[in-house]
Amino acid sequence: MRAALALMFVVLASLMLAQPHRAAPAAQEQALPKIAPAPEFALISQDGAPVKLADYRGKVVAVTFIFTLCADTCPVLTPMMSFVQDQLGADFGEKVHFVSITVDPERDTPEVLKEYAQAFGANLSGWAFLTGTPDAIRDVTLRYGIFAAKTANGSIDHTFLTSIIDQRGILRVQYLGVRFDPEEFRRDLVSLLK
Repeated sequence: MRAALALMFVVLASLMLAQPHRAAPAAQEQALPKIAPAPEFALISQDGAPVKLADYRGKVVAVTFIFTLCADTCPVLTPMMSFVQDQLGADFGEKVHFVSITVDPERDTPEVLKEYAQAFGANLSGWAFLTGTPDAIRDVTLRYGIFAAKTANGSIDHTFLTSIIDQRGILRVQYLGVRFDPEEFRRDLVSLLK
């Protein structure tokens, strides 16, 4: 019974942390909360280069999890982020970076990720698509609170969580799902530049 209560508490706490950020118009002036230090990672980019979260210190970073063979939600999230990328103008790449981490490292090689990025109009000067060993990907997904599991048909069920990390490496906002407001997402990114 005690274990069941503890598990329920952990699940509820995780859900509360992962609630989509919804700023009321009057609250837009308030600073975004500081959740915790963002989990580090060391992975490989679409160009085959090593990439660590620490490489982005001094920049605002949005981290999300995708896979290239996804047929339903990833093709919604990636174009939405591409739209926001374009709305950020000169700040994108200079002050704001996006990172998309695959949950399917066996199939999503750097070459495959590069083709995927290009197909969605990702500006690779400010957007990295990352892969790694299965163990490295499993580690980063666990530390970001992402569930990922292969299904019987070879697809992957996974949590759609987008995290915004400030210039000091602090996790500030997490959006659960793919249907969050792109303008709110852009505003949250820009608010951390001030």
